[in-house]
Amino acid sequence: MTDDLEVSVVLPCLNEEDAIGGCINKVKDCLAREKIKGEIIVADNGSTDNSVEIARSLGARIAPEPRKGYGSAYLRGIAQAQGRYIIMADSDNTYDLGDIPAFLEKLRQGCGLVIGSRFKGKINKGAMSWSHRYIGNPILSGMCRLFFNTKLSDIHCGMRGISAEAFRKMRLRTLGMEFATEMVVSALQNNIKTCEIPITYYPREGYSKLKALPDAWRHIRFMLLYCPAWLYLIPGLVGFVSGIFLMVFLILKGTFLFLGHRWDVHLAVFASAMSILSYQVLNLGIYAHNFAITQRLLKPDKFTLAFQRHFTLERGLLLGASLFLAGFITDALIVAEWFSKHFGPLYRIRESVFAMTLLVIGLQTIFSSFFISLLFLKRKHS
Repeated sequence: MTDDLEVSVVLPCLNEEDAIGGCINKVKDCLAREKIKGEIIVADNGSTDNSVEIARSLGARIAPEPRKGYGSAYLRGIAQAQGRYIIMADSDNTYDLGDIPAFLEKLRQGCGLVIGSRFKGKINKGAMSWSHRYIGNPILSGMCRLFFNTKLSDIHCGMRGISAEAFRKMRLRTLGMEFATEMVVSALQNNIKTCEIPITYYPREGYSKLKALPDAWRHIRFMLLYCPAWLYLIPGLVGFVSGIFLMVFLILKGTFLFLGHRWDVHLAVFASAMSILSYQVLNLGIYAHNFAITQRLLKPDKFTLAFQRHFTLERGLLLGASLFLAGFITDALIVAEWFSKHFGPLYRIRESVFAMTLLVIGLQTIFSSFFISLLFLKRKHS
C-alpha cells in the first residue's frame, strides 16, 4: 500500500472482451473527474479472448490468477492492490462505476465494508432474472440476516468497497462464488462496520458465468458451516426435546387416539430414535462450534462462553452417569416386576424403550464430555 494512492479498483475478468474496455474507461473518467488518485487492477481468471490485451492497452494492471473461481480472482487482485481503499465490481458493465465516489465517501467516514444494494436502488429491465430477483437473492439474503443478525438487503451484490485494513482482518479464504458471502460474514464476525448504499443494476454485456443452483448451494453451505447454531444446535434441540416429550407422554397416558389412528409402541420407538439422533447432532454442534472458534473462524459468543464457564469434565461425567444409572434402574425394576410375575406376560415396552434411550444418551454424554474437554484444552493452550 502506498500513502498517496487512495483507491484500487479491482475488476475480476473471465472472457469479458465485450465489456472490459467500457468498464475501465468509466473508472478512468470517474477518477479523473473526481481527482481521485487510484489504480485499476484486472484480475484475469484465465481469459481466452482479447480481454487481457484490451485491459492492458487501456492502462490497467493485470493480475493473472490460474485457479478458477470468483474468490480466486479477487484474492489475487486485492493482494496486489496498493490503495488504502478497494472498490470491487464485475467486468460486465452491470454496475455504474460512476458510483465509486459514493462508496469512497462511506469508507472515508469509517465504514470498513460498503455494499451496494440493488434492491434499495434500481434494477433495470433484463438485468436480473425473476427467479434471482424474487427467489434466490431474497432467500439467501434472508438466511444471512437470520443466521448472523444483520439487516443487509443484498449480500450478493458484486459492487462493494472495503478498506485495506478491514480486508486484512477478514482473512478471507474461499475461492468460489461464496467469497461474497464470506466477506459479509467475516465483517460481521470481526465487528467491522458495514453499511449499504443504493445502486443501479444494468443488463450485463457478454454471457454469464453464473451457475444458479451450484452457486446458490455454495452460499448456503458456507452460511451453514459458519453458523453451527442453525445447522446443529437448533434442529438437535428441537428433535431431542420432542422425542423425550413423546416418550414421557406415552408412558403417562398410554395409547391415545389421534387423526383417526391409535398411537403406541411404534411412536415410542420412533421418538427414541429421534431423541438419540438429535442428541448426537447436539453434540456434533458443540464440537463444531468450539473447533471453529479454536481455528478463529468464529468469535466466541455468549452461549459458548457460558458453556465454558459451567462445563467441566467431572460435571459431564456425572450427568452421563446419572442418565445411564436412571436407565439401568428403570430396566432393573422392569426385570424385577417380571421376576415377581414368575416370568409371565409383561407389557412394559414403552418404559423399556425409554430406559434404553437413557442408557444410550448417558453413554454418549460420558464419551462426549471427554472429547469436549479435549477441545477446551486445545483452546486454552492455543
